[in-house]
Amino acid sequence: KAGLVPMFMRAASTAAAPAARMKTFKIYRWNPEKAGDKPTYAEYQIDLNKCSPMILDALIKIKNELDPTLTFRRSCREGVCGSCAMNINGENTLACIAKIDSDTGKATKINPLPHMYVVKDLVPDLTNFFKQYKSIDPFLKTKAKPASGKEYLQSVADRKKLDGMYECILCACCSTSCPSYWWNSDKYLGPAALMQARRWVADSRDEFTKERLEKLRDPFSVYRCHTIMNCSKTCPKHLNPGKAIAELKKDLAANF
Repeated sequence: KAGLVPMFMRAASTAAAPAARMKTFKIYRWNPEKAGDKPTYAEYQIDLNKCSPMILDALIKIKNELDPTLTFRRSCREGVCGSCAMNINGENTLACIAKIDSDTGKATKINPLPHMYVVKDLVPDLTNFFKQYKSIDPFLKTKAKPASGKEYLQSVADRKKLDGMYECILCACCSTSCPSYWWNSDKYLGPAALMQARRWVADSRDEFTKERLEKLRDPFSVYRCHTIMNCSKTCPKHLNPGKAIAELKKDLAANF
């Protein structure tokens, strides 16, 4: 019996290693702070047998093992924080929940979110995006303290009206997929901010509905939405910003 152990070990050591599955990633690179630098694509190859299945795993592997200068945002790796939003093979999504295409004959192309200023490589400048989010006052506003003196109560039915809106993680995938936002991002608030505006208008506990709607009553803030629905198609959380904007337009019409 003692002789079986080394025989087994020899058999295991001579087993053929799986053939390498080399996958090419074509990644947008640009450092605007570097004089003379121009946007370009860099190609990296990694063995899928030695990489976890998501795009973010591949990016981390490239940064750790091939090119430490590659820059991108990431945090939770669970599709919750929205940090790793980028354009992968032409679709805005989250790198942490986007699976690597197993077809090794086709390169995966990765870009920053479209029509945004670029900080570096895959990192977009979200300053204007969050400024617009701030402008809709994304918090509960009331005119009196709750009757109980403790908290503002809400029925189950009223709470259900917020489903499909409160789950937004502000990844900006929807806004940066919207042609109207591409051309009018200085005036049009975009799908993400408008869905959150609708979320607070729909909240039965909020007492500033009229004031919220008046802030949006201009030709650009809401009405640049032409119901193209790219926003709803690309949302990685499967929400429907297009529907929320339509409801917001109805609210504006009803309170004219």
